[in-house]
Amino acid sequence: MNQAKNVLGNKLEICCTSPMTGYYRNGSCNVDPTDFGVHSVCARVTAEFLNYTKSLGNDLTTPRPEYNFPGLKPGDRWCLCAARWVEAKDDGFAPPIVLESTHEITLQYVSLEELKQYAIAKSEDEGANS
Repeated sequence: MNQAKNVLGNKLEICCTSPMTGYYRNGSCNVDPTDFGVHSVCARVTAEFLNYTKSLGNDLTTPRPEYNFPGLKPGDRWCLCAARWVEAKDDGFAPPIVLESTHEITLQYVSLEELKQYAIAKSEDEGANS
């Protein structure tokens, strides 16, 4: 099996383990064909983004234990759906992202140049406990 790569072409790094994120809840924004939402973007969510996505019907702040979802608060890192991140970018609400932890499939939705405009250094990101 090939090792997952990030948007920079390197090994996909862990996004966050507290809260445990990823389609498989293993801390990684890795994807496979069963992940119809393409949860590939490692983002540090902001209050503005959380309010934005809630206004579109996707409440990420309310815990949903049946889905092993703790509910998010500003500053948490989370694997977001690529299409929703692009939509938020286009509407002016995109949260910052960690390129090293964002899966390369994201490049099918947005260019690396655009992603770099929202990049935060992994070392600067205090929202992760990975």
